[in-house]
Amino acid sequence: MSRLTRQVISLTLIISVAVQRYNVGLANWSQRSRSYESDDNERGACEWCEYALVITLATILLIGVSALTIFWTLFYREGYAWVDDVPEKQFNLHPTLMIAGFITFSGFSVLLYRICRCFRRIYVKLLHAIFHALAFPCIVIGFLAVLDFHNKKGINNFYSLHSWIGLTAMGLFGIQYAVGFFSFLLLLICSKGTAGFRASLVPVHAAFGILTFVLGVAACLTGLTEKALFTIGKERYSSMPDEGIIVNAIGAALVAILATVMYIASRDKFRAPKNRDGLIRASVDLDEKYASMSEESIVMNAIGVSIVAVAIVVLYTVRGTGGYRLRKVAAHHPS
Repeated sequence: MSRLTRQVISLTLIISVAVQRYNVGLANWSQRSRSYESDDNERGACEWCEYALVITLATILLIGVSALTIFWTLFYREGYAWVDDVPEKQFNLHPTLMIAGFITFSGFSVLLYRICRCFRRIYVKLLHAIFHALAFPCIVIGFLAVLDFHNKKGINNFYSLHSWIGLTAMGLFGIQYAVGFFSFLLLLICSKGTAGFRASLVPVHAAFGILTFVLGVAACLTGLTEKALFTIGKERYSSMPDEGIIVNAIGAALVAILATVMYIASRDKFRAPKNRDGLIRASVDLDEKYASMSEESIVMNAIGVSIVAVAIVVLYTVRGTGGYRLRKVAAHHPS
C-alpha cells in the first residue's frame, strides 16, 4: 500500500471520528436543552402553578405535622424525658419520633425525585438515602421508648391493631432501606454489569416504598386515636377539648400529607426527565427546535463544519504532503 493511500485512509478515519464526536456533542446539547429548558417550552403556566402549589403544600404539611406534634407534647403532655420515675414523658418520644421518621423524613425522601428535578440522579439517590438514614434512628428510638414504657407500666406488647400495623411498617422500612442501599448505591461500583438488575428492581422498590409510607400513616393515625382515648378519656374527648382538637388536627394533617404525596407521586408530568445515553438514542431524540432548522441549530451546524474543516487542514498540513515536504526540507537543512 502506497504512502499516499495510507495517508488518505488515516485522514478519513480521523475525520469520521471527529464527525462522530461532534454528533455526540450535538446530541448531548440537545438532551441537556430538553432536560433543563424544555419545561419552559412545554409546560403551561397552569402546570407550573400546579407543580409549585402541591410541592409547597407538601413541604409545609411535612414540616408542620412534626412541629404540631412537638407543640402538643410540650404544651399538653409535659415534654420529654427518659427516666424511670416519669415513664409518661418517655412515652412522649414515641409519637414525636414516629411521625418524624415515618412521615416527615420518609415523605421528603419519596418527594425528592419530584423536587430535585435539576440534580444529577446520583445526587438525588444520595439525598434519598440520607433522609432514610435520618428516619431510621427516629423509628428505632421511638419503638424502644414505647416498648420500655409498656414494660415499666406492666402493659402487654403488640396486642393492638396499631402495633401490628406499626411492626409491619417497620419491617418493610428496614427491608426497603437495606435493599435500596445495596442495590442502588453499592452496586453502582459495577454499574454496567448490574444495570439490568437495578432497572428491573426500580418499580418494585418504588411500589413497596409507597406501601411503607401508607402503612406509616395508618400506624400514626391508629396510634393517635389510641392515645386520645386512653389519655384524654372517652367522655372528655367527645366533648371536644383543646387537646382533642390538636390531636384531630395532627390526624387531619397526616391524611392531607398522604393525599398530597400520592397525588405528586402519581403525576408523570412531575417526574424529572430521564437521561438518555448513547449516540443513536440521543440522535433520534433530538428536540423539535433543532429538527426544524432554527437559527440556533444552523449556527451549531456551522460551528461543527468549521471545526471539521480546521481539523482537516491541520491534519493535512501535519501528516499530509505539506508536512512531508516540511520534514524533508528540515532533514536537508538541519538547524
